[in-house]
Amino acid sequence: MTAFTVNGRPVRYKLAPETPLLWALRDASNLTAAKYGCGIGQCGACTVIVDGNATRSCQVTIGAIEGSFVTTLEGLSQDRSHPLQQAFVAENVPQCGYCIPGIIMAAQALLARNSDPADGDIDAAVTNLCRCGIYPRLREAIRRAGRVMRGQEQIAAAPPPGITLKDAAQAVPALKPGK
Repeated sequence: MTAFTVNGRPVRYKLAPETPLLWALRDASNLTAAKYGCGIGQCGACTVIVDGNATRSCQVTIGAIEGSFVTTLEGLSQDRSHPLQQAFVAENVPQCGYCIPGIIMAAQALLARNSDPADGDIDAAVTNLCRCGIYPRLREAIRRAGRVMRGQEQIAAAPPPGITLKDAAQAVPALKPGK
């Protein structure tokens, strides 16, 4: 069994140690924010944070991170209240959304080290690919989240946090389970 901490909770996987972290998170833990993109660590859709570093989860095995601390998008905030989530919405960054969880995680690893990054810092730290071309808005959203983290700004434009998936299903008939 391989053991480490995911989103603040200890986990033990009864999976082969050579299992990619991405599949352990998605298939065994049902943490589906990290996406399978290219499978070779180039696109960044699968990015999570391992021991403070942005990590392409398709490229690291669970055996290699025994005892580590892993954070996924679900671990940042389940109610969309994290400054990066708020800034991404306020700056209209998401389009198709497939790459966004990985980009947010790469940005979080950057902002944890440097809450006031220049464009060069952002470009060096967030190497994720986005087919929609969100890069100019992405940079502004990361800088804005940094200002929020430093207490220099508040964001009121993003949707109010606090709706659960169950509440969303009740509010939106299309999300209700079929009969």
